[in-house]
Amino acid sequence: MKGSNIAVASWLRAGVCWCGVVALLIPGAANNRVMSQSPSMAERAYQDREILYELQAPESHAFRITHDYTVRKPGEKYYLNVVRAGSHVTDPESVDLDSGENLKWEIVTGKQARDRKIAVDDAKDDSEVVVTHLGRPLMNGTTNRIRLKETYQDAKSYYIEGDELVWDRTFGRLRNTVVLPAGWYLTALASPATIETLPDGRVSVYIVNPRPDDVRVYLRARRRPR
Repeated sequence: MKGSNIAVASWLRAGVCWCGVVALLIPGAANNRVMSQSPSMAERAYQDREILYELQAPESHAFRITHDYTVRKPGEKYYLNVVRAGSHVTDPESVDLDSGENLKWEIVTGKQARDRKIAVDDAKDDSEVVVTHLGRPLMNGTTNRIRLKETYQDAKSYYIEGDELVWDRTFGRLRNTVVLPAGWYLTALASPATIETLPDGRVSVYIVNPRPDDVRVYLRARRRPR
């Protein structure tokens, strides 16, 4: 847990720095213009969704995800996270950062969500969906900041090849941090990134995606000699 907290703190510091840059580049008038565009463009332009991937032992194909989200839609009761095809989710945690309250969550399929009249238009019937129940419906003019943690398993994007681990996954969010397992060092990286050694010795790779679509992130790492 200590190492996880160090990674989250480092990730948040990086996020604050970039938020400052974005704020300088987009003055109030420009921000208003962005918000008046189509929903998808507006979300991509001002979204504050950062994500942290803490890689577990590569033989497990598992990684722990931490991501924050600001709920803005009045009347919203849920936050829905549709799990990417090919990934399996376990151990969700949901926290209301405004109150510190642990939020109720459940894992359902896309079909089950639709049967319960929960809108998940982008989920297939057999997709896994993590449903976080917000502590209160949003009132007009208010927001709710929440943090979610989940463990994903995906053998197609995180695996061992020879004596190296391979991470090969696309990112759609603006700010992304990948933390290698303890005892591993980076040997190859196909994306511009900021590389940092955390106080607990793990290697952190921070990647910004400035594009309006997904960016592929490919890296390799090797275990340090004992």
